[in-house]
Amino acid sequence: MAAPSPPTTDAAPSAGHPFVAAAGAAFLGIAQTTGGMTLLLARILSRVFRMDGREVWKNLYKMGVRSLPIVVITALFTGAIMVIQAATIVKRYGAEGLLGWGAGFGTLREIAPLLTALMISGRVGANNTAELGTMVVTEQLDALRVLAIDPIAFLIAPRFVSIVATLFMMTLFADALALFGAAYTGQGLLGVSPQTFYNGLTSGLLDFGDVANGLFKSIVFGLVIALASCHFGLATTGGAPGVGRAVNATVVASAAGVFVLDYLVSFALGG
Repeated sequence: MAAPSPPTTDAAPSAGHPFVAAAGAAFLGIAQTTGGMTLLLARILSRVFRMDGREVWKNLYKMGVRSLPIVVITALFTGAIMVIQAATIVKRYGAEGLLGWGAGFGTLREIAPLLTALMISGRVGANNTAELGTMVVTEQLDALRVLAIDPIAFLIAPRFVSIVATLFMMTLFADALALFGAAYTGQGLLGVSPQTFYNGLTSGLLDFGDVANGLFKSIVFGLVIALASCHFGLATTGGAPGVGRAVNATVVASAAGVFVLDYLVSFALGG
């Protein structure tokens, strides 16, 4: 009679194992997405001088001109909100002359480029992903390749350039409109004349560096929104549900990328 084999005991799973696995999967997913976007950027830059100029103008109109209403509304109310937040301090210390500086500093360097990027991400980035994803699942990009047309030069590079240019120009509009809204909100709520408000802007506390800071951020934000929308659009699989998932991934990745890069650029530029 054979001796019974000793009982085998399975090692108890570590309590942290599911968390470690999830964190590892998330890290690998982020690394894969970042690598894919980097490769796509290299492919776009290699073809940027061969892109279709007509597509650039068409996309600039679709992405830029048609985005003006939402940017105008967002910018005007952004300026008004900045004044409302500063109203308590201005009244308490009688610092009406600093209202322009207080509203302009935060608006030009941070709020205008950030909120404009989020608006453009939701409207332009998501739409771009949906269009590209639909083209992928209906094999339109394969049809372009059959006709010896490079999809990157014909479709992707013009959209990439248009998104970056749109965000830069919309940030300029947002800066001006936010300050306009802040000036007249200050007059209505605090009795600070627009002239006093604008004197606070131009008294030397603010300079071109503050404007350039926000505009540089807008270019960085435009790059991440354009890359995310094009990357997830081209990676779409699974038919119509896949297009929805790609749009959702674009919105999430763009928003996260904007905030992360906002921190890094602010740290690098000193504010």
